[in-house]
Amino acid sequence: MNDKTYDIAIIGGGPAGMFAAYYASLRKLNVALIESLPNLGGQPQTLYAQKEIYDVAGLPKVSGTELVDQLTNQLSFISVDEYLGTSVTDIEHTDDVWKISTNKEEIVTKAIIIAIGNGAFKPRKLTFDYDPAIEDNNLSYFVNDLNDFKNKDVAVAGGGDSAVDWAIHLNEIANNTSIIHRRNKYRAMESSVDTLNASSVEQLNPYIIKDVTFNDLDDSKIDVLLKKIKSDDEKTITIDKLLVNYGFISDSKILRDWNLELEGPFIKVTQQMETNLPNVFAIGDIATYPGKLQLIATAFAEGPMAVTRALRNLYPDKDYFEHSTSMFK
Repeated sequence: MNDKTYDIAIIGGGPAGMFAAYYASLRKLNVALIESLPNLGGQPQTLYAQKEIYDVAGLPKVSGTELVDQLTNQLSFISVDEYLGTSVTDIEHTDDVWKISTNKEEIVTKAIIIAIGNGAFKPRKLTFDYDPAIEDNNLSYFVNDLNDFKNKDVAVAGGGDSAVDWAIHLNEIANNTSIIHRRNKYRAMESSVDTLNASSVEQLNPYIIKDVTFNDLDDSKIDVLLKKIKSDDEKTITIDKLLVNYGFISDSKILRDWNLELEGPFIKVTQQMETNLPNVFAIGDIATYPGKLQLIATAFAEGPMAVTRALRNLYPDKDYFEHSTSMFK
């Protein structure tokens, strides 16, 4: 067991958790940053490392990897104990402190900030059976390397922000790009839809994917069978790469085991990021409250709010407000 007692332990090493750790350290708090993966970065690093992000203040656009690199560099200026490859299994409130059980050791802290994004997420996959070998080269649910799509015939399935953005982005390097969506209207940001409409991306709407098979004449390609919604019309497209962006499924079971009050898969919080448990806060994609916007910009604001509230709870006599320009001497 680690014999150190932290002021704040942050569970989740994505952008929200990384910035919250940085801010908490600026406020002279002892901070533990706990991440189940071997590296920090969360979803931007794991799911869209090379995709451009547009909602970070001061940066017109930044890739997931670039954003994580900047956050990592920011952490290098302060003192935070990082617990990487460390999965939290349970939390227990005893004698006014929280004991966090992990796969490695027990961590003791006065307050907890949960910043686990979408939790233990996995992609929503195609609903029919297909040859698993297709996933080796032709079908993917993440973009790990843009070069895999360069000069290829590519189709993106989905109608949300991620699918629309990827269709636009891949169209810059692919031979031909199409987007497959079951509706004529997308669920993406208006500016992104405008860009899509002005691009050369072929919009295959309203269609759903019925089957995916290797092409009979060229097994390096796949045939994607499409069926038009509310119609018997079908068509087949032959492509090199199919990127499926139907969203992700998160598992909130562990949060229920911690007796957190949930709303669907999300943790309910107050406007000061407090949960129903004493000195336990939640920020980022996992947190919900009226008017919540699921943006990285929002998550970056929620971290300081949670830290400030924790500071007031733990040390009510401490001068809890300092402007950022006074924090470095």
